[in-house]
Amino acid sequence: MSANHLGNYLRARRDLVDPKDIGLPGGGRRRVPGLRREEVALLAGISSEYYLRLEQGRDQNPSPAVLDALARVLQLDLDATRHLHTLVTPAPRHSRPPLDDERVPLGIQQLISTSWAGTPAVVLNRYMDVLTANSLAIALAPSNQPGTNAIRSAFLDPRMRSLYLNWGEMTIRAVASLRALIGSNESDPRVGELVNELSAESETFRRLWARHDVSPRGAGASKLDHPQVGRLELHYERLLLAGTDGQLLVVHHADPGSPSAQKLAQLTDTLST
Repeated sequence: MSANHLGNYLRARRDLVDPKDIGLPGGGRRRVPGLRREEVALLAGISSEYYLRLEQGRDQNPSPAVLDALARVLQLDLDATRHLHTLVTPAPRHSRPPLDDERVPLGIQQLISTSWAGTPAVVLNRYMDVLTANSLAIALAPSNQPGTNAIRSAFLDPRMRSLYLNWGEMTIRAVASLRALIGSNESDPRVGELVNELSAESETFRRLWARHDVSPRGAGASKLDHPQVGRLELHYERLLLAGTDGQLLVVHHADPGSPSAQKLAQLTDTLST
């Protein structure tokens, strides 16, 4: 029997919807958080019995129109809606190379090591293993060392809690990024090993993993207290690399002329001394 990824996702996401946000009364006699099954079904225009079959995995082939209706009720953004569709009709995947043979495109390697030498840049694979990083990225954070698993480091390396002033936000986006990279392939043994390890070691990871947040790309801010140069406020960009099996390019940069840009330049200078 196939894993019930669709049902698990629907159940997790309806638990996160505040009934008041969609015009339903909250509080009162509600015994569980979020929406009830029958409420989701009513708002999506489907029968309660059909929705129950979806959550229980007895029907795993809803139409695109039904998925879009459910996405609207569950207040999913564009990336989360795409993920919902992927759980029903996974995109065709080419045979994957062994992880030891996985290669970052040569042009990307050259770009981050030369043109972007003054900009922290790192490439992760679908399991968030660091495939390559430039020297500044490695100097910026221990999780950027090639061969390191970035999400394991985020939750289990105590240096990361000290480094990231917004550690909570960083871990939220790390888990959402991992879910996006693996897509519907949660049955992958490597994914299972990683999730089991982090679930056993980190209550925070267990809680975030249960939310089923998905975010494959995007931008945001990182606030760091670096042991060499002090506090940094950096922007980050996450870009999926075309032509790869889910590789993710992560770049940090500072506002031009800002104190953080000056400190990043100081950190760059230490690499040549």
